[in-house]
Amino acid sequence: MRLMKRLSILLALLIPFAANAQEKAPPHIMFVMHGGAGTITRGSMTPEVEKQYRDKLEEALRTGQAILMKGGTSVDAVEAGIRVLEDSPLFNAGKGAVFTHEGKNELDSAIMEGKTKMAGAVAGVTIIRNPISAARAVMEKSPHVMMVGRGAELFATKMGLEIVDPSYFWTERRWKGLQQELLKEQERQANPHAEIKSDDETRHGTVGAVALDAAGNLAAGTSTGGTTNKQYGRVGDSPIIGAGTYADNDSVAVSCTGTGEFFIRWTVAHDIAALYQYKGLTVEQAGNEVIHKKLEAVKGDGGAIILDRKGNFAMPFNSEGMYRGWIGPDGVPHVLIYKE
Repeated sequence: MRLMKRLSILLALLIPFAANAQEKAPPHIMFVMHGGAGTITRGSMTPEVEKQYRDKLEEALRTGQAILMKGGTSVDAVEAGIRVLEDSPLFNAGKGAVFTHEGKNELDSAIMEGKTKMAGAVAGVTIIRNPISAARAVMEKSPHVMMVGRGAELFATKMGLEIVDPSYFWTERRWKGLQQELLKEQERQANPHAEIKSDDETRHGTVGAVALDAAGNLAAGTSTGGTTNKQYGRVGDSPIIGAGTYADNDSVAVSCTGTGEFFIRWTVAHDIAALYQYKGLTVEQAGNEVIHKKLEAVKGDGGAIILDRKGNFAMPFNSEGMYRGWIGPDGVPHVLIYKE
């Protein structure tokens, strides 16, 4: 009896310490981002330009992680991190969006949360400063999943989102990229049998984020300006749920980047999630199966970031490089660009 009593007293003394230790333990969070995949090599940029990309990606990662550490939701973190990249002329989203054949900037974006699988998307918008915020507004403040063009812009205006003149998205770098593609288009028409390749770095690009919050909920978001010299009305995979963006607490959160037509036809984001959920593959195995096997077999280029509820993540890509990074509870951002 005395032994039992002593054990009870000892247990009573230990419980508060254990509870206190649990309260002080950092939440199990993870935040992963990408800034587009393509022909990105060390020889294609100067050290100064590389530093600009790394600094901006670190800023975006820290922004999302800070929200998660304060108890914010995975959706909050995804939106905030992507807004940082949308406001930068470095990336093909928001301010840095590429031009269409007609010389316009048409933006697409989507966001999805894994708990209820609610999602929102906008496509072909030209005056919304941060399309990812418009996508979230569609998800949370409308009965719809996707809005396009003028309708999406009117909705964003009613929701009080920041509206800008289309000239806000004009950048000299992207304008030159369009002129180069227009010249190559003329060369192809004049020499239909000649092999004239486009510059992937100026033509492609997307930004995206996936997050796991302290409550164990996943979210994914993607934003893009599409492809340089795209035809009027063209929409890629980024705003299409299951193609370029997907999140489900029962599987994974995914954001993709690459040639959208392939990601749409192969429903890449959902395929990765299905392989994880139904076949029991790891995030790395599921990503490699789709990005390195299925897409490479049909010459589909690009990559994805994938995150599960255990904090496991993968960043597969089959191009020369992909701007990518991650940050956990320790607050240390990790940024990669090339094939390491």
